[in-house]
Amino acid sequence: MSTITAPRGLAGVVVTDTALGDVRGREGFYHYRQYSAVDLAQTRSFEDVWYLMVHGALPDAAQSAAFTARTAELRRLPAEVREVLPALARAGSGPLAGLRTALSLLGAAGGFRPVYDIDADRRTADALAACAAVPTLLTALHRLGRGLDLVEPRDDLSCAANYLYMLTGSEPDPVKARAVEQYLVSTVDHGFNASTFTARVIASTGADVAACLVGAVGALSGPLHGGAPSRALDTLDAIAVPDRIDPWIREKVLAGERIMGFGHPVYRTEDPRSRMLRGIAQQFGGPLVDFAVQVEERVEAILAELKPGRELHTNVEFYAGVVMELCGLPREMFTPTFCAARVVGWSANILEQAADSKIIRPAARYVGPPAPQPVPDAGRG
Repeated sequence: MSTITAPRGLAGVVVTDTALGDVRGREGFYHYRQYSAVDLAQTRSFEDVWYLMVHGALPDAAQSAAFTARTAELRRLPAEVREVLPALARAGSGPLAGLRTALSLLGAAGGFRPVYDIDADRRTADALAACAAVPTLLTALHRLGRGLDLVEPRDDLSCAANYLYMLTGSEPDPVKARAVEQYLVSTVDHGFNASTFTARVIASTGADVAACLVGAVGALSGPLHGGAPSRALDTLDAIAVPDRIDPWIREKVLAGERIMGFGHPVYRTEDPRSRMLRGIAQQFGGPLVDFAVQVEERVEAILAELKPGRELHTNVEFYAGVVMELCGLPREMFTPTFCAARVVGWSANILEQAADSKIIRPAARYVGPPAPQPVPDAGRG
């Protein structure tokens, strides 16, 4: 079999076909199915976009109501899963790490079977059950880890409002719930990023939906993938005051350090998610937003001066951190909140991959010592 040499990280390599969406980095545009993701975030509910990713079309009013009711019923956790959550929370490794174990148990308790062995309807049912449970699991692990009681989900609230309710235990503010919902919609899917590709690789083996999602969560937990929203806010904290913006940024850039919240491996223009979230933040207003906008302007100016031709702009994490802070989410829940949205995209990719029985099995170039060599005798004392 002939081999093809690919660039490091598979950058720019097309590995399969997908009908789920695309990221057009040079245009600063991305879409879910045939619709602009930003347009969807501005006009539709999270449940409608979830339906779109699973079924391939936006729901009408009756379909939306039925889908919302169905997924709301799936938010409650099986007893077998609830029983282990306190122990997972006490482990102290955080909600995202606890989610890996909880998802495995959820799959076992729910009777998830390998996608290779079940039909499309059962695959979809397993995916919906897992997606609906993830926000409940994440908020429960967060609260239990802080000595707080678990807050039961409510069927009368939207996904976003229910998420805020389970996280805080308080009636969600509609404006904040809508802002969080727009963030969730904007991060449902984004091409073949590391976690999405991981989910598809596992799905190509025919493994069950829970196994695929556990792998995706593991990939997301890496700081190079899912850990930047809180770190972008840490940048604002470190700068602290306007007079420190320029010297702080220049020092970091000249030292070769990365400015968190800026630059993206795909976009060569402004990240459309950042543009939308900046608008949401500005609707809230206040000192944090004003300072973030000021920092953004100066960082881009200094990067253009010191790194000409690089086209480094804010990415989704910069204003995502600002919006989530304004909506009252604790910083340690920024990446888990991203996960609560992205699980829908992962699941859609799992379902799409499950329809293809070809296992993903690339090759590697061996660069170690020449082989075969004689095996030396074991030393005798």
